[in-house]
Amino acid sequence: MSGLTHEKLLERLEQLTAIGASLSAEKNTPRLLESILLAAKGLTNADGGTLYRVADGHLSFEIMRTDTLGIAMGGTTGKPVPFPPLPLYLDDGQPNEHLVVAYAVLHDCTVNIADAYEAEGFDFSGTRKFDQNTGYRSQSFLTVPMKNHENEIIGVLQLINARDPGSGAIIPFSAEDQSFAESLASQAAIALTNRQLIDQLERLFESFIKLINIAIDEKSPYTGGHCERVPVLTMMLADAVDAVDEGPLKDFHLDEKGRHELKIAALLHDCGKVTTPVHVVDKASKLQTLYDRIHEIDTRFEVLKRDAEIARLRQCLAGGDRDEAERACAERLRQLDEDREFLRKCNIGGEFMSPALQERVKAIAANRWVNPAGESAPLLSDEEAANLNIAKGTLTDAEREVINYHVVATIKMLEALPWPRHLSHVPEYAGGHHERMDGKGYPRGLMREQMSLQARMMAIADVFEALTAKDRPYKEGKKLSEALTILGRMKQDNHVDPDLFDAFIRQKVYLRYAQGFLEPSQLDAVDEGKIPGYTP
Repeated sequence: MSGLTHEKLLERLEQLTAIGASLSAEKNTPRLLESILLAAKGLTNADGGTLYRVADGHLSFEIMRTDTLGIAMGGTTGKPVPFPPLPLYLDDGQPNEHLVVAYAVLHDCTVNIADAYEAEGFDFSGTRKFDQNTGYRSQSFLTVPMKNHENEIIGVLQLINARDPGSGAIIPFSAEDQSFAESLASQAAIALTNRQLIDQLERLFESFIKLINIAIDEKSPYTGGHCERVPVLTMMLADAVDAVDEGPLKDFHLDEKGRHELKIAALLHDCGKVTTPVHVVDKASKLQTLYDRIHEIDTRFEVLKRDAEIARLRQCLAGGDRDEAERACAERLRQLDEDREFLRKCNIGGEFMSPALQERVKAIAANRWVNPAGESAPLLSDEEAANLNIAKGTLTDAEREVINYHVVATIKMLEALPWPRHLSHVPEYAGGHHERMDGKGYPRGLMREQMSLQARMMAIADVFEALTAKDRPYKEGKKLSEALTILGRMKQDNHVDPDLFDAFIRQKVYLRYAQGFLEPSQLDAVDEGKIPGYTP
């Protein structure tokens, strides 16, 4: 490097070192590519340049810059490079050696051209056409292949028109320029490869998460949609809270890492459901196990109706009052039909079953019938009566414990993973979505102050999605106003975070979500002033 003074050499070496550190720290691939080209231009004092990436036998334009013409495309500019990829091989399979960038890849070498208008062996017709259209003169070219740690060429760095630092005149790229550009290209290739590997790992990880949710979906169509919608709603709420500039939430802000961590937690919040038995998850009616046992009870009613008919015939044959026998039989059949229809409705489940209705179930259960073994037995077993008297939903206390265990399983599964530091809160966020602000939630009974704001966000998203979901086996999705009324009462009962609830309403998170995910029939008018517990 005889052309550089000792001071200049040290200055460029320090610049190259600083560039390498900067490239290694960059997380965004378009910005990284842009930084590579700008750094190379700066090191060599080039007026312009292009960065290409090698993919599928072609060189694709990623970044273009020409200072004199004010051209800036690709990277963070928002302006894509409009040129088609350049083939490394022609249609007949021959190497495309007339293009200097393709030649550099095919021969794994740097090409340094002092004047494109005098160079032989390369096709610069496209460059000359560009110059004619713009009045520019593309003269000196330095084309450097970018090789990763496995010695594979992953891109090409092409610099155009080196400028004399003093006069600004276009000069050839020096041997020192070439050496520094090659060093930078090597560092840049490693930084780009590392970024690509990290991006690929992150995509693989998110795909694996989606695979878990697909497994849950395949296991039960009633939960797969939930696993997809809760993350969307969680991030909507997070964005809304992030925009709050006054009140108790004004200091909450999520950077890119924080958003990613919350999204991963939301995607995984129900991963423990892979351990939940299907017959419990899919229990669409109170008497359902592997099948709906209401049909067995229907059969017993048919037996009782048959017995009533037999009793009528026997009374008539014994010389009894025929009209009385007919009236008694008709009344018995009517009562049996009413009781059977009542039990069918009880079997469907709902939000609330009054004590009076539960007492009626017990009264019907006390009826006797003759089973296939010829024995007199209660019309309903204790277990059947208990199922039909479930006050809310379709699950018994034991079955609800099985369902609730999915959170414990989620926490165990997630805490067993070696999370990197930027994802270390995923188990806590995901495992807290069934906790309550008053400490009466599960599985840990945490109080509000023991929970992160992110976990409290997920709790609201989980509840609201469940209330409005239209694919649950035991109920239809609630209308928007009804769901907000229930959520408001949950705020009043210290179930969900009050500040987040108010932001959920005030920032219209509920409406944006509803417009994207609810049926038109669910989108009724909402009077926010009538929502219980809401503080405008």
